[in-house]
This record gives sequence, C-alpha cells and structure tokens, in this order.
Amino acid sequence: SSRVVEIQSQMSERAVELLGLPEDRPCLLLDVGCGSGLSGDYISEEGHYWIGMDISPAMLDVAVEREVEGDLLLADVGHGIPFRPGTFDGCISISAVQWLCNADKKSHSPPKRLYRFFSTLYTALARGSRAVLQLYPENSEQLELITAQAMRAGFTGGMVVDYPNSAKAKKFFLCLFVGTSGTLPKGLGTECASEELQQAKFTNERTRFRNVKGKSVKKSRDWILEKKERRRRQGKEVRPDTKYTGRKRRPHF
Repeated sequence: SSRVVEIQSQMSERAVELLGLPEDRPCLLLDVGCGSGLSGDYISEEGHYWIGMDISPAMLDVAVEREVEGDLLLADVGHGIPFRPGTFDGCISISAVQWLCNADKKSHSPPKRLYRFFSTLYTALARGSRAVLQLYPENSEQLELITAQAMRAGFTGGMVVDYPNSAKAKKFFLCLFVGTSGTLPKGLGTECASEELQQAKFTNERTRFRNVKGKSVKKSRDWILEKKERRRRQGKEVRPDTKYTGRKRRPHF
C-alpha cells in the first residue's frame, strides 16, 4: 500500500540523515533487511551506492523486478555479514533487526545471533562510520538485549527516539558508532520530552574498570565480584563468594 511505502521512505530518509555521510563523495552503504529495495531507491537518489541483504527470496524477486540499482544478497544476517573488513561507509536497516530476537528454529539463540550480526557488522564497517538501525521493539527487554549485544561487539552510541510523545509517530533508531564516539543525534520532537530519554545513551562498557589512578583495576575484588554476578545471571555455575575472593596470593619462590 502507498501508505506503507511512504512511511518506509520517510524512515529511510531519516536513517540516512542520521548516518551523517560526507557530502562531497559517494559512499557504499549496506542495507540490512532491504526487502524490495525501497530504502535503496532513496540511497540511489542521494547519489550513493548500496548492497542489500534479505532473508526473503520473494522480496528480493520484487527488488529485481523493480530494477533497483543496488546489488542484492539472499542471506540470514543472524549468520553474520559476509564482507571484507572496512567494506562499507555506513549501514542502514529499516524495521528488520527486531526479527533477530525471535528463535525461529530450535537451534536459534537470539543473543548469539545478535552478537554474530553486530560483531561481523562492526568489522565490515569502515572506522569512523555509523550504522543506523530503525526497529520496532516489542518491549524494553528486547531493546536491552539488542543494545547489549551491539555494545559487546564494540559499538558505542545509543537509541535515538523520534517523537517520543506520540503513539503513532514514535520511532526508534539505534545509532551506532564504529571506533569513534560521536555525539548522539537528537531525536525529532523531543523538545518537550522527558529528560531521561536524552540520557538513553550507552557507551562502551569496557572503559568502566580502566584507569582509576592510572592503573587497571581488572582482576580487582570488585571486578571479580561483578563478573561472577554477571555469570550467575547468565545461569552459569559460579563458586560462592568468600573473604578469599580476589585476594592476592603470596609470591612463590
């Protein structure tokens, strides 16, 4: 329907805008879950090149019939992004990534599939570039699962929420940076939104334990207790904490 097409192209436009591409040269973009190539049309109009990945042969057939300008690849992004390091100047995805949260097969583990997707995407993107993934999360747990795996893969960034106060127009864009912490763009229509949305950023967790007075506190008691707690939450077998946990051993001669 034309309404769907219209919303789709508005979101593609916004996603490309959030990529903050250089204006003086054409870029090569990856379109994850490209479907029939509607976002690709917008990318081509803007003078950029693209490669689209989708899991649906039927959708890609439509894209071929429509003679889109991008190259198309039939693939499940949960298996990873099969391109050389630094291939792309950016990645967009319109309402696709939330599907990785579903376990369609017995063998599917959503956290593993998300991690595989994000870690290989991180590698396939040029340093200093961005990925902007528009998604429809079912709930806040899904959002957290997705963002946590993106962080594990090395991305920084966060969620940009457009029109947070509108039931209909509210849109989530996961805006991810590769190798540089950019400033997170402002969501549209957030002038009067609550402060906490502006705070919904996450940065790379790994920096937390670094450099208290210049020395790494990795392996400190706090670090060990936190790690054990994390493993417990993942349902792993962990030894109970005692007064000996994280205690320095005497040197042996």
